[in-house]
Amino acid sequence: MKVSLHTSFQDVPEAREAESILRTCVHCGICTATCPTYQELGDERDGPRGRIYLIKQLLEEGQATNKTTIHLDRCLTCLSCETSCPSLVQYGRLLDIGRGILEQRTQRSLRERMLRWGLRRVLPFERRLTPLLKLGQIFRPVLPKALKAKVPARQSFGSLPEKQHKRHMLIAVACAQPGAKPNTNAATARILNRLGVSLQESREAGCCGALSYHLGAHEEGLQFMRRNIDAWWPQIAAGAEAIVVTASGCGVTIKEYGSLLSDDPDYAEKARRVSELTRDLSEILIDEDLAQLNIKQDDLRTAVHCPCTLHHGQRLPTIIDDIMTKLGIRLVATEDRHMCCGSAGTYSILQPEMSQALLDNKLKALCADKPDRIVTANIGCHLHLGTKSKVPVQHWIEVLDSLVTG
Repeated sequence: MKVSLHTSFQDVPEAREAESILRTCVHCGICTATCPTYQELGDERDGPRGRIYLIKQLLEEGQATNKTTIHLDRCLTCLSCETSCPSLVQYGRLLDIGRGILEQRTQRSLRERMLRWGLRRVLPFERRLTPLLKLGQIFRPVLPKALKAKVPARQSFGSLPEKQHKRHMLIAVACAQPGAKPNTNAATARILNRLGVSLQESREAGCCGALSYHLGAHEEGLQFMRRNIDAWWPQIAAGAEAIVVTASGCGVTIKEYGSLLSDDPDYAEKARRVSELTRDLSEILIDEDLAQLNIKQDDLRTAVHCPCTLHHGQRLPTIIDDIMTKLGIRLVATEDRHMCCGSAGTYSILQPEMSQALLDNKLKALCADKPDRIVTANIGCHLHLGTKSKVPVQHWIEVLDSLVTG
């Protein structure tokens, strides 16, 4: 695809990067078959190929209309198009660049600006978000049905292991997980403890930076990333074996620190090392001797929801299935595994109508074989699926933890 950058972009590194990505696209349209929003709306501008043309137009003309913003906003960044693209177009990176430029060159309505500002001021900060979640949980019994569904019930998380092992790893703490689903990381600590691994947590670390970055606030997102690197570095220097991530949405971003900070002279090398050490929890367990867990068998039928950030972002589409099958947990068939559930970070808040349509589709696909429970690997998907699911939704590590004996 030929691109002629507008004069205002000639010396902008991100624009040059976008130009390089655009040149790899042969506009074949194969990606449209796997795009959730294109399948739902049937509008070329709401598919990857159409959005690529809109970004190309922005880079060539130096400006865009509000319609361009609408169509780029509707993208889930699920990256299903990337796994189906024969030309290996880095669509996710291109979209981030396009959104960042749009935020600088277009004016959103006051309502949109305030909503996005509010999301960036609350959701990435555990100490702000968790008290709000607890307040919602107190009043949950009397909330309207629609709002009640969005407030997760209070969850206990049991005891944490005290034994320290020679092997130790860092754990990245997702923003919403400590308040909404604290048992996820607690279960992770107990399982890894049985495998001879101690988990360490840095209280100075925080949001991975994905929320701000994907909303077009790139420098803000990069600052979150730098803060995490500073917080984790002492443990890394002390020999931490890995950075374990139990929320695949955070994991895919932390694995990109090396590339996102590659031009930062103070952080490039450290960021590269952090990305090298980052592992989804499933990547840790798949290489361990799981016989040590003494998993008991149960009769519950389990449907696996592989989040887009694990399936397409980290390219680990069957790893949870492999672990659970290895442990003898009964899995059921699901449909359209590659399609997004509609959570997608802040998408369920900013694009509620499309998000709900995709949620309905995903639950129908997950429940095709009548499971007794659904397991997932990302806090956003966990909460989103739980708002409408008629069967319990859990993080997959919680199921393993509940089945440990001895």
